[in-house]
Amino acid sequence: KQWYQRRVRVMGKRGNLEQTVPSTEYDFVPSSLAITTDDLVHVQWTGSNTHNNNNDGNAGEGTDGTDRHNLMQMSGDISGSYPYTIAKASFWNNVESLTDPEATGEDIAIGLASSGHYCAKSGTDTCPASESLDKKKTKMDDKMNNAPASYSGHVLKFKKACSINYLCTRNNSFSNRSQKGTIWVRKSSKAEVKKRAEK
Repeated sequence: KQWYQRRVRVMGKRGNLEQTVPSTEYDFVPSSLAITTDDLVHVQWTGSNTHNNNNDGNAGEGTDGTDRHNLMQMSGDISGSYPYTIAKASFWNNVESLTDPEATGEDIAIGLASSGHYCAKSGTDTCPASESLDKKKTKMDDKMNNAPASYSGHVLKFKKACSINYLCTRNNSFSNRSQKGTIWVRKSSKAEVKKRAEK
């Protein structure tokens, strides 16, 4: 079967609008993605613990000179600023991971919410129990300071048509700073399925 793989990642740098010129503040890219149930999406990002902004570009949350990102389902439309708890984030029931086939929707949500600080709820074939939410001794800092700066994430497959508005809890501010995104998934048409099968 022919699959098309898309990516959701992060662009920009630490700082406010003035400090980041000629770059940009953190954002997901693409910030909106329309796909079908025959598409795959790899969610991943990279960051740093040691970039030097010469004290000119450290506006933001957490330890100066560091990047952190996560991804959590929003509890409303894209204009909001609050995430669902993992228990209420129903979107993840609609996905499965090709990089960790044993992972449940809850496992995927925990990994994305913690930038991999916790790799699952209790552990999977690719996630040692010692690194899971239930067993890891080092709890994640509220500002994610002890979470990984980079995260290899998951390659996601969608079980049915669905949608999600999501945000980064560390970098999304109640002011003009925003790090949000949307994914819309629709069911592939018969014509699209036939066309891909012929490739």
